[in-house]
Amino acid sequence: MAPIGSPAVILHAFPYGETSKIVRLLTRDLGPQSAMARGARQARSRFGARLQVFSEGVVQLYLKPNRDLQTMADFDVTEQHEGLTRDVRRYAAAAAVAEIVLRFSPAEPIPDIFDLTVQALASLDKEATNRLAVASLGWLWVLVATLGFAPRADACARDGRALPVGPVRFSVAEGGFLCDACARVAGGTTLEPDDREVLEQLISGDASHIEPITPRHAAAHRRLLVRFVERHVAEGRELKALELWQELA
Repeated sequence: MAPIGSPAVILHAFPYGETSKIVRLLTRDLGPQSAMARGARQARSRFGARLQVFSEGVVQLYLKPNRDLQTMADFDVTEQHEGLTRDVRRYAAAAAVAEIVLRFSPAEPIPDIFDLTVQALASLDKEATNRLAVASLGWLWVLVATLGFAPRADACARDGRALPVGPVRFSVAEGGFLCDACARVAGGTTLEPDDREVLEQLISGDASHIEPITPRHAAAHRRLLVRFVERHVAEGRELKALELWQELA
């Protein structure tokens, strides 16, 4: 049986036995895949040091339908994103992206999710330090939206009415912004006009136009994003990498 190739990015890897590795990949043509890299930890392994987390390349898999663990024939690296491994904040943001992709991506191949993941890792690797907080928030919100969980920002999430001008309430429980009437019933977090504008831009994927924000405001935006993801994407399940990103950022 000949191996099947696809562009891929390594999102998780861990030892298996004394000589091998299990690698979790997102592939463009085959969707998420788990693969055994036999002998990858041996001194003279044909894989060498190529199977690093966040490495991009072309994977060759001996693919057997209905198997959860495939066999890796080769991985030809095109980019290793070394900047992610030298800065704990960049690594934590990339790990949060990887966790959401691996936990919540559909099993079938979706090229848009693959392309978005690759773009996010490349951006987090090279982004200027003073823009890292905004970039991290932006990529995570866009990923959540691409997976189909975007909060409602164009009208009240509860009854569809028009939103007020100026300060507005955002309700994690209701899944978005609230009109004044619903805010009096459901509560939520009050966002002043500047923070409201930032959140609207983050949700829409327009983070490149956002000026660097203060550490206090960045922390508030991270808390809101983590609460939203845990409620609407993870449905209460623990997301260790996302929570670590929130703490370290």
